[in-house]
Amino acid sequence: MGSADKTSNPARKARIEEMRRADQARERRNRILAIGGSALAVAALVAGGVFVVKSQSDDDGKDTSADGKAASGHFVTGADGVRTWEGKLGRTHVAKTVKYPTEPPVGGDHNQVWMNCNGDVYTRVLDNMNAVHSLEHGAVWVTYNSKASKADVDALAAKVRKTPYTLMSPDDAQADPIMLTAWAHQRTVTSASDPNVDKFLEKFVQGEQTPEPGAACTGGLPK
Repeated sequence: MGSADKTSNPARKARIEEMRRADQARERRNRILAIGGSALAVAALVAGGVFVVKSQSDDDGKDTSADGKAASGHFVTGADGVRTWEGKLGRTHVAKTVKYPTEPPVGGDHNQVWMNCNGDVYTRVLDNMNAVHSLEHGAVWVTYNSKASKADVDALAAKVRKTPYTLMSPDDAQADPIMLTAWAHQRTVTSASDPNVDKFLEKFVQGEQTPEPGAACTGGLPK
């Protein structure tokens, strides 16, 4: 990204823009399929039959009513200050609440619906189970607690709104004023102007850690 508003090089920016276009195309296809599915349902009813279609999400994980396994392992802090989760992170879709060992969580079993993460800024506390699904799609999650200054919150929000595959929300349960989270990676930053903000976004937005690169960041839960 190289700056608060851009990716660090044209190739990376082009790749993210291509993913955004693919995401929008996927939404259009889904709308067309939904309309077509409705027409087929009407035809089936007229013929005297009712067909029930069970749909799946974009991911391969299954939905289950059992408690989810959040994670097993621990953080290892690198020389750059980024904490990397060493151990297992579940990726199963679950219906019941998952208890994560970190706040914010860096991965684990999660809800089958993700939070929209196309530069979305939320003013409410998010359900961790939906936000973790966004991390699985390659998003970076910016969180802050009540100790963060309004100036920092506003500056971070402006940065997030200009960055695809990011989302932002308050989290008063976290230990530090401002934290950045990607799948299996996390760090604390001192302020919105901390250069480590851009470094983290550059490395982890659709980074190599992404379990499902290119998966949608729209079409999930909205504001």
